[in-house]
Amino acid sequence: MIVQKMRLEHGWSQQQLADLSGLNVRTIQRIENGQSASLESFKALGAAFNVDFSRLQEDAVREIASNPEQTEIALAFSHVREVRRFYHSLIVYVVIIGALVAINLIATPYRIWVVYPAAAWGLAVLLHGLRVFDILPWFGPEWEKRQVEKRLGRKL
Repeated sequence: MIVQKMRLEHGWSQQQLADLSGLNVRTIQRIENGQSASLESFKALGAAFNVDFSRLQEDAVREIASNPEQTEIALAFSHVREVRRFYHSLIVYVVIIGALVAINLIATPYRIWVVYPAAAWGLAVLLHGLRVFDILPWFGPEWEKRQVEKRLGRKL
């Protein structure tokens, strides 16, 4: 989050920061999403921001440890990304199955084969949606919390 904050303070896009630091845009996105970064990545970002790279590392660790609100924000961003991925997969499903229906009706209208890929892929998209929107009780946030508590042997 510190990288994102500094990038926004400079008024740079992720692409501009990637160009200035020599890193990949995807690497910038991962770091801003709270994933760990290599020493080389911190050095490149430090050079782009004109700060000592160790300050970036220390600030990132301090920010995560001292601010539980940042954790909630990171979790909220993560959930929104999951929802976006679901909608993206749903749109891809509708477009491709629609194209397959058209191909099926044009090429072999006497044999409807498109129901098989539509049903299989549709089931996968449905399960993805149920998981993203916490409709399935299995493997959701509450399950994760129970598993962590079980592993630690105490309540969180």
